[in-house]
Amino acid sequence: MNKLIAKKIAHTFELHGDARHDEYYWMKDKSNPEVIAYLEQENSYYDEVMKPLESLTTELYEAMVARIPASESQVPIQKGPYFYYYRQEKEKQYSIFARKRADNRAALATAAEEITIDENALAKGDDYLSVTVQRYSKDHRYVAYLENRDGTDSYTLFVKDLHTGELLEDTIPNVYIYSSVEWSNCGQYIFYVKLNELQRPYQVWRHEIGTEYKSDVLLFEETNVTFNLFIKKSKSTRFIFIVSQSTTTTEVQIIDADEPLLAPRLFEARREGIEYDVEHWESELLLLTNENALNFTLLRCPLNNFNKRTPVIPYDEKRFIEQIYPFKRHVYVTGRENGLEQVWRIEGESLIQLQWDESIYSVSLVPDQDYEASEILVQYESFLTPKTTIRIDIESGEKEVLQETPVTGEYDREQYVQQQVWATAADGVNVPILLHYKKGTLDNGPAPLILNAYGSYGYSSDPFFSAYRLPLLDKGVIMAIAQVRGGSELGRTWYFDGKMQKKRNSFTDFIDAANYLIEQGFTTTELIAARGGSAGGLLVGAVANMAGDRFKVIVPEVPFVDIVTTMLDDSIPLTTLEWDEWGNPQNEEDYFYMKSYSPYDNVEAKPYPHMY
Repeated sequence: MNKLIAKKIAHTFELHGDARHDEYYWMKDKSNPEVIAYLEQENSYYDEVMKPLESLTTELYEAMVARIPASESQVPIQKGPYFYYYRQEKEKQYSIFARKRADNRAALATAAEEITIDENALAKGDDYLSVTVQRYSKDHRYVAYLENRDGTDSYTLFVKDLHTGELLEDTIPNVYIYSSVEWSNCGQYIFYVKLNELQRPYQVWRHEIGTEYKSDVLLFEETNVTFNLFIKKSKSTRFIFIVSQSTTTTEVQIIDADEPLLAPRLFEARREGIEYDVEHWESELLLLTNENALNFTLLRCPLNNFNKRTPVIPYDEKRFIEQIYPFKRHVYVTGRENGLEQVWRIEGESLIQLQWDESIYSVSLVPDQDYEASEILVQYESFLTPKTTIRIDIESGEKEVLQETPVTGEYDREQYVQQQVWATAADGVNVPILLHYKKGTLDNGPAPLILNAYGSYGYSSDPFFSAYRLPLLDKGVIMAIAQVRGGSELGRTWYFDGKMQKKRNSFTDFIDAANYLIEQGFTTTELIAARGGSAGGLLVGAVANMAGDRFKVIVPEVPFVDIVTTMLDDSIPLTTLEWDEWGNPQNEEDYFYMKSYSPYDNVEAKPYPHMY
C-alpha cells in the first residue's frame, strides 16, 4: 500500500511581522485537475485502507437501513381552519406536505387530505431539490415557498394557488434560504430577504402579487458586514419583524402586517453587546433582552410606547431564557436550567416549569402553532425515548401523547442506559458529559466509546433519540457528548467562556472530558474515538494537535481547520459574520491567539491518531 504524499509549492502569508508558510495552498483551486486527481487518489487510498472492515461496515449499514421506518408523518398542527403536516414514505426521497380542513383534532380521522406541496413531483427529472421556507397566506389560498436545485443558499420564491394547483407568475430569484418570506395579512404583498454577492442576507423587499419582481420596493438594507438579516411574523400574525443580528448585537424593526404599505418602525437602535427579541401579545409587545441580564430577562411595553418597560417576571441568573411563545390565553417561554432544555408557562409574575419523568431529555415547543389554539404541542425526546409529540390543554395543563415516533425492529428501552457525569476541567469548572449505552456494556471492563462535541456559536448539544445508533450500542459501543464551553448548555456564560480569546477552553474541556472517561474506566486510549463536525471539526482538529495521544481515532467532519487564512479572506461567504465568534485576524491580538490553536497551523512531525 503506497502512502500518498502531496506535492509542495511554496506560499507564504505575512501579517503583523509574522510569516506563515503554506505549501499546500495550491489545493485551494478546486478546478485544478491536479487537485481533483489528488482527491481521487485519496479516495482510492481510503478504500484500500478500509477494505478489511468492509464486512463490518456492510453489516452496520444494513442494520441501520433496517431501522428506517416504512413511513413517517408529523402530527398535524392547527392553523386557522386547517391542520397542516408532512409525511415521508420510505420509497420516496422527498417529503409530501399536506393539510386537512377540520374544526378540531378529533375530526381529522375522517377529513380529506389535500396535498399542498409534493417535493417528489417537484424534483422529477433533477438530481437535487431543496424546499425550505413555506408560508401560507392568511386566507389559506396561497402558499409561498423557496426552492433550490444547485445546493447554494440562493433560493427562488414561487407562489402556488391551492385552489387551482397552479403556480402564479410571481417568481423571485436570489432569496435567502431561511426565515426570509412572510405575507401581509391582506394576502396582496410578500416580504422577502435577498442575498448579496457574498451570500450574506442583507436586504428586505416588498413584492405585490401580480407584478414583476423588478418593480419590488426595497424597505431596508443592512450595510454592516458583520450582521445578517432575517424576518419573522409574530405568533399573533399582527406584525412582521425585521431582525438585524450579529453574534453580539440585535436591532429589530416592525412592519404592521395589517398596514403593509407603511414604513417599518424601529423598536430600538442597536447598541454593541445588547441582544434582544420581540413578540406581540394582545395590546403589548414582549421584550426578551440581555441588557443588565446576562441570561436574558422578560419585559413588557405598550404598543404605543416602546420605551415604557416593566418586568414580566423577576430575573433569575440561574435560568437562561431563549424564546417567547405567546398564545392568546397564556404565554410560554423556553430556555435552559440545570443544563437541560425547559418549557415554562407564565402565571402572574412566576414561571411554572413543565415537568417530565426522565432526568435527561430535550424538550421544545412545536413551531408555527395557532395563536388562538386551545392546545399547545410539545416535542420531547431523550436518548431512550423516541421523538414524542405531546398535546397540553392550554387551560387545564392536562397532557396527552399524540405520537411517539415508531422504532422499526425490536427496541426495549429498558435495555439501555442514559447517564450524566461531570468532568473537572483544569481550571476547576465542571463540564457535563452525556452517556448512552446498552446495559451490560461495562460488565467486562472499559468499552469502545465515541466522544462527540461542538462547542461554538452558543449552540447546545442536547440528548436526542436515533434508531440508527442502536446497531452500534448493541455491539457494546458507548456514545458520549461532551457539553464543552462555547455552547449554551449551562447558560450564556458557558458560551462566552468558549469564544474569542477564551476559545481554547472548548478544546481543553474536551480533553479533560476524555481523561475523565478514561480514568473512570468507561474506556481507554485504545478504545476511544473523537468526533465533531464543522466548528466541532475545528475542535477535534485542535485536540489532535494538543492531545492526539489520548485517542485511537479522530473524525473531523467537514472541519473548519484553516481558521486564520479563512478569517482573513472576506471574499468567502459569511466570513465577516464570524469575526464576533473567533476574532478578526487583521487585529494583532486576535491573529496570534487564533494561530495558537488553528489546527492547520499547528501540525507537527509526531504520531497522530487515525484520522478520517
